Amino acid sequence: MAFPLPRGITPSEIAFLAEMETVTIVPRQRLEGLELLGGPVEPLVPPRRASLPLWLALLLKRQRRANIIPPSWLHPDPLGLILEVESQHQDYKNSFSPPPPLPGQPSINSFGKEANPRAQYTPDGDRYYAAPPFLPQNTAHGGDFTKETPALPFHWVEVGNMLLDAASDDLVEPDQIRRLLKDLREVRMSKMRSGVDVLDAAATVGGGVALTGVGAMELGEERGFVAGVVDNLRKIGASKEQARREQLADQRANGQYSATQDEEEDYMEF
Repeated sequence: MAFPLPRGITPSEIAFLAEMETVTIVPRQRLEGLELLGGPVEPLVPPRRASLPLWLALLLKRQRRANIIPPSWLHPDPLGLILEVESQHQDYKNSFSPPPPLPGQPSINSFGKEANPRAQYTPDGDRYYAAPPFLPQNTAHGGDFTKETPALPFHWVEVGNMLLDAASDDLVEPDQIRRLLKDLREVRMSKMRSGVDVLDAAATVGGGVALTGVGAMELGEERGFVAGVVDNLRKIGASKEQARREQLADQRANGQYSATQDEEEDYMEF
């Protein structure tokens, strides 16, 4: 009997996708350029910085051929500020800190001016905007963290854990970063689990749970919990509807049914 796979993407698959994130390295020896499926990799010349996929950067780090420069958000000060905003700021009591701008949305550059995202083109000339994990959100110069509140990229959990495991000597105060990531993850998970309380009301009056700013691993880990809550709420709603219909049928049989109730039932069915 085959083992049933869980619904949706698994955490290991999410981590595999996160390995395509681009990071910044400082090579320690010369290496020739590579032709990868994701595009060509420029030749590595020390001490000139280069941007590589995370999986390749980790491979070179394990071989002691390069050092990884942590992204701008993976430092104690930005993480501490995000944790403070998530846990104490009233505006984000039931929501999450704002994510980096999506492709196609304007952002504010370091000069205080609005900067439109740069379009990319396919070999056929079609224009497109890159999306995670193909955005420079985890490079040393990626993202604008000069604003008051820094932003967490879509794969912040995966990238942070991978760099802590394989390149902790390249990070500033790795023990403090590990603690901040753990605290930040617990705070955000608590928000996600408390946010499902509104699903009961959303099932009757419409709406949903705002998950703007939630990362890929957070969504993958909470998918089963939220899906289970929704399924149970659907069953409860179906039993309530069945009980209401049985009550209306009894009222019809006893002659206690009014035209107003007919209109209400038609509205509910609509």
